[in-house]
Amino acid sequence: MHDLPARVAARYPGISRTERGFIGGKLRADPAVAALLALGQARHLGAVVDLGCGRGQLAIALLLAGVAERVTGLDIDAAKIALAQRAAEGLAARFDVADLVAAEVPRADTVLLVDVLLQLPEAAQDALMARILAAAPRCVAIRAFDPERGWRSSLGFAMERVRRRLGGDRGLDGAVAPRPLGQIARPLEAAGYAVTITPCWAGTPLPNVLLVAERP
Repeated sequence: MHDLPARVAARYPGISRTERGFIGGKLRADPAVAALLALGQARHLGAVVDLGCGRGQLAIALLLAGVAERVTGLDIDAAKIALAQRAAEGLAARFDVADLVAAEVPRADTVLLVDVLLQLPEAAQDALMARILAAAPRCVAIRAFDPERGWRSSLGFAMERVRRRLGGDRGLDGAVAPRPLGQIARPLEAAGYAVTITPCWAGTPLPNVLLVAERP
């Protein structure tokens, strides 16, 4: 699958060279992409909901790699959703504009949350997790910021503060308060999921981990 990033990027005609480079580079370098592809190869992801899907490159990669049956992507950025819709033409995919603070989570086999929770207030995180559990997926995969990884966490805090000051996300006030992983896992475990947590920072200095919750 070494050509997968190029195949995905080629589905975005008309975008700038910078945007196309971002899409290809993200698929090549982001350890979450490799981890989720490996998860899908180990046990097919089925129908996937990608919450906070952005331009849709991860969802499209999962389809082209044959590890997902169909995908639904939700994101608040209408311009990115429009790009995703065009790129996914002919695939078993749909992308919709939605605010994850209130949006209903469609039923699916697998729900993905990649770098989303850190961007939401705690009350909104709790509400979103409750809606995910109500959708009853068999697998929930979350790439989360671990605040307890020593120097990695210190660097991650600094980088996130800078990103927010530069306007990286709408409505964020610069406060960075990632939850301990146990708090994220607790409602999933209470609902009967088996939770595993593994590092997801290969090649980067960041404190990212992949939390995978599966029904036995």
